[in-house]
Amino acid sequence: MRAVVQRCDSAEVVVAGEQVGGFTGPGLTVLLGIRRGDTREQATKLAEKIWRLRIFRPDRYPELTCAPPSGSSEVSAADLELPVLVVSQFTLYGRTDKGRRPTWEDAAGGEEAEPLIDEFVAALRGVGATVSTGAFGADMRVSLTNDGPITLIVEV
Repeated sequence: MRAVVQRCDSAEVVVAGEQVGGFTGPGLTVLLGIRRGDTREQATKLAEKIWRLRIFRPDRYPELTCAPPSGSSEVSAADLELPVLVVSQFTLYGRTDKGRRPTWEDAAGGEEAEPLIDEFVAALRGVGATVSTGAFGADMRVSLTNDGPITLIVEV
């Protein structure tokens, strides 16, 4: 399971001209790829890890009051109770090692991937996150303003 995590000032997903998910203000955008054979346990572990990533500086968000844990200068989305936008992204497992046309052989198919995306979202909500999503399998338009820029690849 692989996620591209971005610290953002805002983000949205539009499907067929309508916004289906997003947030305004600080938050996380997570592009989530599922590999064949990934498990529910991995989805839960990844959700907890991302929710607790300390990539926000509390001094940048004076309207959000939070003391950094253990004297750290960074806090997590959990510490600040920030929203998360999750977008399924099978192309994170695209392979380009044999030419110019990507192959998707490592990506899980829809029947395997969609329940794991749902498990990931449920796990985030279970630890207190406010989560919005894209639409699985839809042609989506994702817009975001990356803050920093901070972009991480997180895998379990």
